[in-house]
This record gives sequence, C-alpha cells and structure tokens, in this order.
Amino acid sequence: MQASSEMEDHPVPTSSHARGTGAKYVYDELRREILALHLAPGTPLDETSLSNRFAMSRSPIREALVRLSSDGLVEMLSNRTTLVAPIDLAGFPRYVEALDMMQRINTRLAARNRLPSDLEAMALQAKAFDRACEAGDYLEMSETNRAFHMAIADAGKNPYFARPYGQLLDEGRRILHMHFEYIQNSPTDRLLNRDHYDMIDAIAARDVEKADMLAHAHTRQFHDNFMQFLRARYEADFDFDKSFDLG
Repeated sequence: MQASSEMEDHPVPTSSHARGTGAKYVYDELRREILALHLAPGTPLDETSLSNRFAMSRSPIREALVRLSSDGLVEMLSNRTTLVAPIDLAGFPRYVEALDMMQRINTRLAARNRLPSDLEAMALQAKAFDRACEAGDYLEMSETNRAFHMAIADAGKNPYFARPYGQLLDEGRRILHMHFEYIQNSPTDRLLNRDHYDMIDAIAARDVEKADMLAHAHTRQFHDNFMQFLRARYEADFDFDKSFDLG
C-alpha cells in the first residue's frame, strides 16, 4: 500500500502556531493522517524531517510519536527508527474474533445497566455517524462509529470490558477506513449504520439476548464487508480459505 502523499507535500505551519500547540498539534495531525491512510503502513517517521515540517524542536515531535506508539499507530524500533504501524491483514480473523466477543459483552451489559442519559448519548452518536456517511467523510465516519460503540460500552458500566473494547476499536479504524469507499459504492450499499438504531432499541428495552444477537450480526456485517473488499482488491495476494470465516 502506498501513501497518498509524501510528508514534504504537507503545508508547513507557521512557527508561532506550532509553538503554541506543541506535541498535541503534532499528535493530532499525524494521527489523522495515519487513520486516513495518507501515511501508509510502514512509512518512516523521521524526527528531523518532522521537526522541519512542523517548525518546532524534536522534543515535542518525540512526545507525539511516543503517544502514537501507545495508541498502536506507530512502531518505535530499537535503532530509534519510527514507522507507521502495519495493518496485519493476515491476522484479521483473530482480530475480528476478539472484536466480536468484546462487542457482545459490552452490548449485553449496556442492555442490563443503561440509563436514560446513555440512550441519548447513543442516539447522538448514531446521528453523527449518519451525517458523516451523507457527507462521505471517511475519517469522521470512523470517529463517530467508534464514539457510538463506546457510548454503548459506557452504558455497560464496566471499565474492565470497555477499555480493551476501545483499544480494539482503535486498532480497527484503519481497517474500517480502507473499505468505506468500497462499501458505499457497492451494489448492496451495506453500510454499518443500518444496525445502530436496532441496537439502541434492544438496549432501551433491556432485551439482553436481542442486544447480544444484534451485536454479533453487526460484527459479522463488518467482517463480511471487509472480506468482500479484500477479495475485490487483493485476491492474488491472499488465500481466502475457511480461516477467514467468523463463526
């Protein structure tokens, strides 16, 4: 996969703006570019080049890279080289298996423990995702999709399940972003927002079993959409056997 643009093509911010925002500005900019795949997996992130680009010292640059590393978006190697983290397509079956379990657990807990304010938060994020879909803003789609599912996790009232679920959602955002355009332009137009309101209804009704079923179906939809994308784009590179099936 090639980056859509080189770092040199990005505009250099003014020194006063860079100094005023520091490491957070660098973190936000690089995070956005990584999630949107403008910086392709494996792209080197050289501190000196980034320092020149953002017109600031290497200290806030390194702070931003350390934070991105903790998010799993970059890899900091022992020789001080930093790379945009790879997307492990071969490991997708194991990833989606873990996502399915965490999604079901958090959705079950939400149906059991939700408050009226939690339902309002879910509806708010579902509508935000709808607007992002209408605008065709893929980065905002992945942001609001994550926010919707984390609203469900928050309603479950168990941070020990919510935290790893959030980490899985973060790891999957580039995967989701990869195929948004494909599913929007596909004949079936199987967007991920179709299930959101059904999930809210089941949680509102405190129907734990239906919420569980819908959460699993939602993961299955994500899995199937991405598998269709992989087959369309990378058929020659992967052996699409039973190991890719979600049970």
